[in-house]
Amino acid sequence: MTGKAATAIGFIAVLLWALLALFTVGSAPTPPLLLNTLCFAIGGTLGLIWACATGSIGALRRVPLRVYVFGTLGLFGYHALYFSALRLAPAAEAGLIAYLWPLLIVIFSGLLPGERLRGGHMLGAALGFAGAALIIAGGGLGFSAENLPGYLLALLCALTWSSYSVLSRLVGDAPTVSVTVFCLAAAALSLPLHLLFEQTILPATALGWAAILGLGLGPVGLAFFVWDIGVKHGDIQLLGTSSYAAPLLSTLVLVLAGVAAPSLTLLWAALLITGGASIAAYTSMRKR
Repeated sequence: MTGKAATAIGFIAVLLWALLALFTVGSAPTPPLLLNTLCFAIGGTLGLIWACATGSIGALRRVPLRVYVFGTLGLFGYHALYFSALRLAPAAEAGLIAYLWPLLIVIFSGLLPGERLRGGHMLGAALGFAGAALIIAGGGLGFSAENLPGYLLALLCALTWSSYSVLSRLVGDAPTVSVTVFCLAAAALSLPLHLLFEQTILPATALGWAAILGLGLGPVGLAFFVWDIGVKHGDIQLLGTSSYAAPLLSTLVLVLAGVAAPSLTLLWAALLITGGASIAAYTSMRKR
């Protein structure tokens, strides 16, 4: 597989994550950790079906235990920290801090063997962050000291996903099918935490169950498999910068679904994110 093809496959994850907000709204009132359990179980089952269909199920036995521990902690840790941060701090502020992960991916990737951090990637990531900030802020942010625990968890969330994505390059010999075990193990970790800290509330409508199924198949399922291919074999700096398209596309989906209203802020965010991604893409082409 060429680097360009792997990068394009990795970007499919960004497109799928654009559906995360819409499906999450539709899955209410299911609590976060129970939602985590159900979605990762669906994603892991999807992976098992794919592994059996392609004859790669045997490859799972050859993956070192350390890789499974690494992947499970990455997927489970990110979501557990994210949901906890949004419970302890306002969603806009916590979400903005958590969305430092694409910028951190660009910065951390410069430490990888064979990679070099370039000014164009940094500029593109900064513009993308500015565009994401406009969308997530929704008209203004009010950081306060009483929400500091939530802010710190959001920062740990960003560090967890960026570190997971960059360090995945160092375990590049692990097959993508190993993500199947990551998902199933993350579901197994989420279930006891749900039983300890949450009340079990399942969707009362078919639409709610459809939203959970959509989450498990897409944003919390297939997305992790294609992202694994992208960060291991593609242009990780370009992927990091283009990831800022996720909050933009997510807002556009909500607008099209009638959940959110269009605004001038959305237009400015689109210009900033598109411009940042274009600069990063041009820098990557020059590098090659």
